[in-house]
Amino acid sequence: MQYLTFHKPGFLYMLLLCATTLLGACAKPYVQPPGEVPVPPSLHATQAVMDDGYRLPLSRWEPQGDCRALVLALHGLNDYRNAFATTGAYLASRGVTVVAYDQRGFGETEGFGYWHGSERMVRDLDIMIDLLHAAYPGCPLYVLGESMGGAVTLSALERRPAIDGVILVAPAVWSRDTMPFYQRAALWLAVHTMPDRQLTGKGLDITPSDNIEMLRALGRDLKVIKATRVDVLYGVTNLMDAAAATAPDKTDRALLLYGMHDEIIPKQPTCQLLEQLSGVPQAHWKVMLYENGYHMLTRDLQADIVLRDMADWLLGKTQHQPGIPPGLAQFCADS
Repeated sequence: MQYLTFHKPGFLYMLLLCATTLLGACAKPYVQPPGEVPVPPSLHATQAVMDDGYRLPLSRWEPQGDCRALVLALHGLNDYRNAFATTGAYLASRGVTVVAYDQRGFGETEGFGYWHGSERMVRDLDIMIDLLHAAYPGCPLYVLGESMGGAVTLSALERRPAIDGVILVAPAVWSRDTMPFYQRAALWLAVHTMPDRQLTGKGLDITPSDNIEMLRALGRDLKVIKATRVDVLYGVTNLMDAAAATAPDKTDRALLLYGMHDEIIPKQPTCQLLEQLSGVPQAHWKVMLYENGYHMLTRDLQADIVLRDMADWLLGKTQHQPGIPPGLAQFCADS
């Protein structure tokens, strides 16, 4: 959902504060350790148990009748599985089953608010894929990753998971090589001096969506994280580095959705990902660019258009040509 950035005024303040009070501390970012009891992974009605005994709460939206397609949905930073409530209900009405779970450190999981490590999050996705194949045999399986969930999804592609395709909604691919120097420096300094400091992002004047009522509801939701530890931001940045270095393979089906008003993930790293996609046969991937879209595309005011496009792609009913949409080349050229 939300991603907190180090803008220049905030960076200068943080730099001065760190340099004068904490520079010699040499603190380390904290990573929540995994469970200590190995168990066989298992899938239940409202949760999944991972191979270390860790429990991931989950929600399902299932249509009546046979499974036409199955979507495993991964939420963004500071969000949780309820991010897909409207997506799940809509896709279920089109015959698509949706399963969404709380990733470690978010929602209703243990270690709420702490970073649990990119590798562990990718491992959880691998296990969930195996569990869903067993639970829904023969049903085509797709992974839907929103923002941070998109970064986890991209990182998992290197392992060649047994899936039929991916949907990337504003994927978090803002790697260090596309960040301004002052942001990289601020993050490095902060995580090595005050890793447990919590940042809210207030005053940054960032609009994640044009759906104000939805944003207000998120503000009242206690399961949505409002203040993010610096070491969590550091962990997410490491994850984005890995995600930006990975593009769908030539055999993957991939759908990438991005809003032209996205103020969370800049268009420069998104266009860099599209350059990597240029080597993938266009019959296997598609980009949808939304002129009035923001970062939270599936919950924006025009979410019905986004969800319809997603369902049509999943069910093979899309009327658009695969590959690069009109206007995308100019959009990226202006970045």
